[in-house]
Amino acid sequence: MWRMLPRSGALCLCFGTKREAFPEMARPIDEGLLAGSRLFARLEGRDLRRVAEAAHIVSRAAGAAFFGQGDSARAFYLLIEGRVRIAQVTPEGHQVTLRYIAPGQIFGAVPLFSGGPYPATALAVLKSRAAWWSREATRLLAETYPPMVVNALAIVGHRVQEMQDRYRELATERVERRVARAILHLAGARTEIGARTEIDFPISRQDIAELTGTTLHTVSRILSAWEQQGILESRRMHIRVLRPEGVRAIADDLKREDETRM
Repeated sequence: MWRMLPRSGALCLCFGTKREAFPEMARPIDEGLLAGSRLFARLEGRDLRRVAEAAHIVSRAAGAAFFGQGDSARAFYLLIEGRVRIAQVTPEGHQVTLRYIAPGQIFGAVPLFSGGPYPATALAVLKSRAAWWSREATRLLAETYPPMVVNALAIVGHRVQEMQDRYRELATERVERRVARAILHLAGARTEIGARTEIDFPISRQDIAELTGTTLHTVSRILSAWEQQGILESRRMHIRVLRPEGVRAIADDLKREDETRM
């Protein structure tokens, strides 16, 4: 278990029989990898080093899981590099993509506080590397560094708002708008004239269908139409946005320039 060493104040983990639960664990990480995360905002210097000392690294190949839906929640993760897809299977057997995790974002944290299992599966889309903290370490860190609790609440609150917005979009908005918004978000697209960008990790049309609550057929039809209009390029597992301002116009339900000329 984790304990605070009386002299140095450093965090120490005694693995005991739990070592086999994380066979990929490696050396403690450099605190510089934590500095850009919202979770550790307002922590610096010695405090950030102590948080880093409590962490270990885990790597996953593309397609491998960090954890599975229903698994006992033993740790939370901070993605350092790569990309992770959070997906859930419904009781009816339908798979739903909930979100994509980018470097600097956390995942798998909520069950540590709620006491339940992981509600979804975390799959590496690319070869990915993440830091992890055990349940015991998380509780000690939360007690030791109150700003982490405030930051975690802000992150969770933001994600709840995202889910509410997504539910509203599913209930009220045209599917084209939902698809356009998803592509802009995943690509981190700028929308000025002449800008080009792309989704920098493999993503299928089925993934986009799950993310936007529609069917593969519908997404294929929409992307094919946008390709014909020169808005984007869509190849197997890859999407490149040629005219982000055109996709933004669809997302905002505005008339595009080429439509006004018709």
